[in-house]
Amino acid sequence: MRSAPIVLIERLPAGFNRWEEVLSLINRSFAYMDGVIDPPSSAHRLTAEGLRRKAEDETGFLAVCEGRIVGCVFVVEREHDCYFSKLAVEPELQRQGMGKNLVEAVEEFAMTRGKVALELQTRIELAANHAAFTRLGFRETARTAHEGYDRATSITMRKVLR
Repeated sequence: MRSAPIVLIERLPAGFNRWEEVLSLINRSFAYMDGVIDPPSSAHRLTAEGLRRKAEDETGFLAVCEGRIVGCVFVVEREHDCYFSKLAVEPELQRQGMGKNLVEAVEEFAMTRGKVALELQTRIELAANHAAFTRLGFRETARTAHEGYDRATSITMRKVLR
């Protein structure tokens, strides 16, 4: 029986230049949302250059397997908490704990910074995401609408850290 490949979670290194790979990963990971969520995902507006600029203001983490980027997440430090977004895992590797490992890296980062909580937003239509984040200790705190919508389109979820 072949053993599972080793996946390392690492902070985005200085001088990182594989933005096209990260963009492709995000696009593959978020593709299942097409035709499911309204409005469409902001991932459609991302560019490699936009991701590079995002990393100037945010902290990125990568999941790497044998040199291949197979997961990512971006974190914004706020006064009392950290907000994370663009959590992406290679579709064929989903439901194997890699997303959980990336969230744990964000949690550890936040705690070393003295933050009291993590926060994220997920779309109303993505019930499996709500359940996954609930299993990780997140709780719904708000529902918000994207500009131009008169109904809730996103759920804000928060996890209080110890």
